[in-house]
Amino acid sequence: MRRTNTPTLDIASHLGALRRYALVLTRNVDQAEDLVQDALVRAMSGAHTWRPGHDVRKWLLAIVHNTHVSRQRRLKLEAATAEQLGREASEAIPPRQAEQFHLSRTVEALMTLPEEQREALVLVAFEGMAYKEAAELLGIPLGTLMSRLARGREALRAATGHGGEAPADRRPFLRVVR
Repeated sequence: MRRTNTPTLDIASHLGALRRYALVLTRNVDQAEDLVQDALVRAMSGAHTWRPGHDVRKWLLAIVHNTHVSRQRRLKLEAATAEQLGREASEAIPPRQAEQFHLSRTVEALMTLPEEQREALVLVAFEGMAYKEAAELLGIPLGTLMSRLARGREALRAATGHGGEAPADRRPFLRVVR
């Protein structure tokens, strides 16, 4: 059998003092018991740090104290982190996947429209031109521009699922006007 240089410590005789001190620190029986267990694990793993001839009880109580202080620091850090995460979560930007999906669907639908409707929609809706300016740019009457816009918007709503189906008694959404 191989001997180690670790001194033999009489820990069992000090358990009452450790429990009492832990109870004073935690004010809770279950937490005090957990604290004593954690401190004993530390004491056993650090038994080589105890110097023979020094008070074992004082050394064990110091370990209980330091374990408690470490726990309190960790709990404060966890609470601060949880609070920060809570603040950040409330300020978080919602995911944009749905918006991206709808935008790509709208662009795809826009590209399927006849050129006249696409031109009118892009100039008015995307470029922000006034109806009169867009009609002048395209060289068409204002009424024609408004008609193309209405048909284009209606076709986009139908293609993207935002406008429902056309009633049976109405004209089709897409109609080429020459």
